[in-house]
Amino acid sequence: MKSDSGTYLLILRSNSKATIEVGKLGKILLKRGYYIYVGSAFGQGGLRARVSRHFRKDKPTHWHIDYLSKFLTPVAVWYTYHQKPLEHKWAKFLSNMRTITPIPGFGCSDCSCQSHLFYYPKKPDLVFLSKQISSTVQIWVKRFTDYPVE
Repeated sequence: MKSDSGTYLLILRSNSKATIEVGKLGKILLKRGYYIYVGSAFGQGGLRARVSRHFRKDKPTHWHIDYLSKFLTPVAVWYTYHQKPLEHKWAKFLSNMRTITPIPGFGCSDCSCQSHLFYYPKKPDLVFLSKQISSTVQIWVKRFTDYPVE
């Protein structure tokens, strides 16, 4: 993964249920399954720096997504180096999918999106989602055994 700017979907896995406190957002219930977090990286260090931060356990809790580090395991990142931010377009698309549940207010305190975090009970399908969001995405996987590419 390069340090270029881009938009990404962080795929996280939950192996158990938990109720957690997420800053000013308050309590949220995490279920077993997968979570998809939509973000972009257009600052210094680009995608490489932002994604590396998501995979670290020890970090200050600055953004909503930081609160999930102790409870969810990041397993993959789907991303594009498109020069225009696509996170709001992707978040709106995911909000409208019937099989995906948005976590209201998560990660979107500075925009009009319903959410930037979505719950999906089974492993998300890269091919299906990339067709739906009309973007060619690349995949970066933490460990092949965590998220086998099919």
